[in-house]
Amino acid sequence: MAGVVRSAEERKTSWPEVVGMTAEEAKKVILKDMPEADIVVLPAGSVVTTEFRDNRVRIFIDTVADTPRIG
Repeated sequence: MAGVVRSAEERKTSWPEVVGMTAEEAKKVILKDMPEADIVVLPAGSVVTTEFRDNRVRIFIDTVADTPRIG
């Protein structure tokens, strides 16, 4: 709903519904709920900093999209 401001208690903090989507699809869903999100896409298992930022959402990707090959 446009123009609706959620309180801290109502604010969404996770998006299980995006599991299985591409990073771009997931970003769109997350940004609908949280337009101010700073979305960071990382390979699964990446080392990340431990400080908490209430506007950062990390998306971890763990699939290989195409065959790796020499060249």
